[in-house]
Formats: sequence, C-alpha cells, structure tokens
Amino acid sequence: MKGYFITGTDTGVGKTMIAGALARALARSGRRVGVMKPFETGCTSRGDSLIPEDAVFLKEMSGCNEDIHRICPYRLRHPLAPLVAAAIEKVSIDIDRIKGIYLEMKKKYDVMLIEGAGGVMVPVAENLVTLDVIAMLNLPLLIVSRLSLGTINHTLLTVQQAQSRGIDVSGIILNQVSPVKGLAEETNPEVLRKFSGVPLLGQMPFIEEHKRKDADYLADCAAACMDFRLFS
Repeated sequence: MKGYFITGTDTGVGKTMIAGALARALARSGRRVGVMKPFETGCTSRGDSLIPEDAVFLKEMSGCNEDIHRICPYRLRHPLAPLVAAAIEKVSIDIDRIKGIYLEMKKKYDVMLIEGAGGVMVPVAENLVTLDVIAMLNLPLLIVSRLSLGTINHTLLTVQQAQSRGIDVSGIILNQVSPVKGLAEETNPEVLRKFSGVPLLGQMPFIEEHKRKDADYLADCAAACMDFRLFS
C-alpha cells in the first residue's frame, strides 16, 4: 500500500482540488484509492447533520467505498483550526481513533491519500499539530503550494518543519491560483527546486471555478502535469 499525507503551505492553496485530481487519476488507472480527511472545519449544516464538503468531494473523486463518517471522523461547523473549533463546539478529538480508522482502511486499498486541514503547524488537538498526526500515521508528505509570490518562504518553511521531525517530504506540487502569470510564477519553480532539495512533482494550471469539480477534467490535468512514478 502506498500512502501519502497531503498538506498545504496555507489554507486556500487548492490542496483539496489537487488531492481529488490525484485520486481520480489513480482510480482511472485501475488502483483502489482510499481517502481520508480526518478533520474538516467550516462544514455546512443540513438539518441535524454537518456536511464535510471537501471529504465528500474526495470520496466522489476516488470512488472510495467508505462511509463518510470514516473518511471524515471529525466534522466541525466553525471555519477555524480543528483544536479551536472543537473547543467551541465541545467536541473531544481522539487522535487514536483517526489512527485506528486509517490502519483498517489501508488494508483494503492500493493507495491512501490523507488530506490535512491547512498547513503542518495547524493545532488539531490538545498539544498536537498536524505534524504530529503525520508522524503518528508514519506517512510521507506531499506539499501543495501556490505558484504565486510568497510561496518560496511558505514552502521552504513547511519542508524544513517536516524534515526536522524526521518526516519524508516526497515532493511539492505547485498550483497556479491566478489566471495571470507574472515573473514570480515564472521563476518560483526553479528557486524551490534549488533551495528545497525536494522533487517538484508537477505544476497544475489555473483551473476555472466551473471546472474545479469536473472529475475527469481534473484527472486529465493531473495526468498531464504531474509525475505519477511516485505511486508506482
């Protein structure tokens, strides 16, 4: 079983879209793909239920045949760090529960993709940040970064923090978040390649809003733009 934890350098960098695109492309190639998003905040209320839209998207993109409550064990209403949202909503987050679900799921799938909430230093439970969850699951890391100005600092800090914990950073995926490419977008990939010491696995083009949930379009983009040898 191949497994990867997918993080962003910040919130809103497109990691859910890219995780879904990867999941769909891998599923189309014949692999059984399992997905998890252990914590999702900012969930939509529907009656008495909270709908984790990112987790639902990952489930649909991957074809993962798991109950959404296992894919996303902790669903929280407030759009805050999981620790903060859970405290407000009086929810107790049990990291061992997440690990248990992951260990059961990984027996069934060829590839597991676990998406975090925000970046690696986001507090998820008492005295725990996302890095602790990655270490507990013993997974290598894929980092989704913006292509735009500011990404060098955010990406290098993320790589450094992960490696300082002994976590294997398997690669960086750059996402073009604006339709306009300037000098920063042209030069950032080479700078990151030089200074991070981590492979650049691909560069997703700007995806227009109405295409961001088109499963096959996203999979086609991922297949054309990313290095899938990592999943061999």
